[in-house]
Amino acid sequence: MTLFNDNPNSINLSIEHTQFSHNLFHFIKQHVPHDQPTVILCIGTDRSTGDSLGPFVGHYLTHKPISKLHVYGTIDDPVHAKNLEETILHIHEQHFNPFIIAIDAALSNMKKVNSVETCLGSLTPGAAVRKDLPDVGHLSIKGYVNVSGFMDFSVLQNTRLSVVMNMAKQIAQALYYTDNHLKQHHSVFKLKGAQ
Repeated sequence: MTLFNDNPNSINLSIEHTQFSHNLFHFIKQHVPHDQPTVILCIGTDRSTGDSLGPFVGHYLTHKPISKLHVYGTIDDPVHAKNLEETILHIHEQHFNPFIIAIDAALSNMKKVNSVETCLGSLTPGAAVRKDLPDVGHLSIKGYVNVSGFMDFSVLQNTRLSVVMNMAKQIAQALYYTDNHLKQHHSVFKLKGAQ
């Protein structure tokens, strides 16, 4: 089942829906600017299955032929609590006025598990395990990988890897469509400029 919020700046999608990647792409496409560098900031760690959503999205994206998206955070080089602030500074040094899409795993009630919430605005990394980290992102993607409640850190550690990997693949696919969309727009823009 696909859940659309009344708010046009937010969407919640079940990863079990057959059109998940296309629906997520269409939402992102409406909000991603064409005149700014687009940075995908994949937050999380490879040391916890539940918190590895971001690094897996980054991993899958870097194995696709992308050219317009700039990816930070992979399984081999994760962006986590200890290097997040440094990475944000580096992004702003490398890219002028970047539009940042921040991705992180999240915990919630049973109804939201296996769904992805995407909205305009930032997310707060590490909120599930009570870490004090800066809000980040112009658009945020939160993947609900498990149920919150007692001992959230342990819940993240014991989240099924297959759930995280499946969600990450589908988010990466939507972002790959986004890269193609940005490439097409850039090509049309260049063609018009040459006339």
